[in-house]
Amino acid sequence: MALIIAARFSTFDAAGHAAQRLMDAGLPEDALHVFYVNPPGEHDNYPMGGDQGMDPGTRGAPRKALGTAAVLGAVGAGVGAYVGSLAGAMRGMDPRRQNVAQPHGVEKTGEGRPAGVLLAVNTTGERAREIASLLVEAGGREVERAHGRWINGQWEDFDPLEAPVPQDASSRP
Repeated sequence: MALIIAARFSTFDAAGHAAQRLMDAGLPEDALHVFYVNPPGEHDNYPMGGDQGMDPGTRGAPRKALGTAAVLGAVGAGVGAYVGSLAGAMRGMDPRRQNVAQPHGVEKTGEGRPAGVLLAVNTTGERAREIASLLVEAGGREVERAHGRWINGQWEDFDPLEAPVPQDASSRP
């Protein structure tokens, strides 16, 4: 497993300038990987899109929909069944969860990495602190440390849903 130090940048140009600074500091080009991380919920892990098989706020909705549909169906047949299933599903959803899409600039906490351009650096433990400092000096935010597979100049097993582990530029590697 490779040691990877990465930082988020607002644009590809900013990440490119940081990459150039790292190459000027002696890092080879194939130790750098620049790529875009989609906003949370938009990683298309499923064929119909999204990151999860179902919205966590809808747990229990199918059971409540069936129960309410059965009760109202017995009372008012077809229309009652339809209205009942709709009402039951709505009652089964978590009222605290609002499923409103967030603009790309809004960062959500606790849902993996926020959207942005990521510059990942394949390095050794001896240079981790130096690289973290260079990334911060070049405008990088949320510097993180990870272990992963680095193949042909790319972080092959990057998981956008995995919460990043902060790499303090002043901490020991």
